[in-house]
Amino acid sequence: MSRKPRLKGRAARLARLFPARPRQAARTPFVLLVVLLLGGGLIGLLVLNSALSEGSFKMDDLQRDTKSLTDEEQALQRDIDSYSAPDALQRRARELGMVPGGDPAFLDPNGTVKGVPSAAAPRFPADTAAVVRPPEAIATLPAFPSTAAGTATAPAAPTADAVVPDPAADAPGATPTAATPTTPGR
Repeated sequence: MSRKPRLKGRAARLARLFPARPRQAARTPFVLLVVLLLGGGLIGLLVLNSALSEGSFKMDDLQRDTKSLTDEEQALQRDIDSYSAPDALQRRARELGMVPGGDPAFLDPNGTVKGVPSAAAPRFPADTAAVVRPPEAIATLPAFPSTAAGTATAPAAPTADAVVPDPAADAPGATPTAATPTTPGR
């Protein structure tokens, strides 16, 4: 006679909130939920790991490209430095037939001249005979007139509207063209 005692008052109200007999919860949905969460987590970790590995490979490739481009930039900067050295500029200017300029004179804004200008050093044929020039530079060189004694004199400075004869135009089969003055070094 194991009968439960009857509850009164507040205890009876609380007892109604709890089920009279314990029920067994179904275990299958819970097990499926846990398996799905674990499987989804593992798949997520696999995808994340693959993305990180791919990013790492891309970063290695970009670092290799950056290193090679940096090496190329440094080599080009060394070339620029060697070409812009004063002795290299002087040698290249002589190859192009340029001569050192004389003393400059300066004009003030009011029109007065400061300093005494001097002419550039004359260029003689002996200076230019051993120099190898590109074809454009040869076409712009002035002809050297000979005197009666057979000695060469310094050429007169060409004017802005002077037209220099083209030696290639005298070749047989060449078509005559008008020579245009060019700026040395271009």
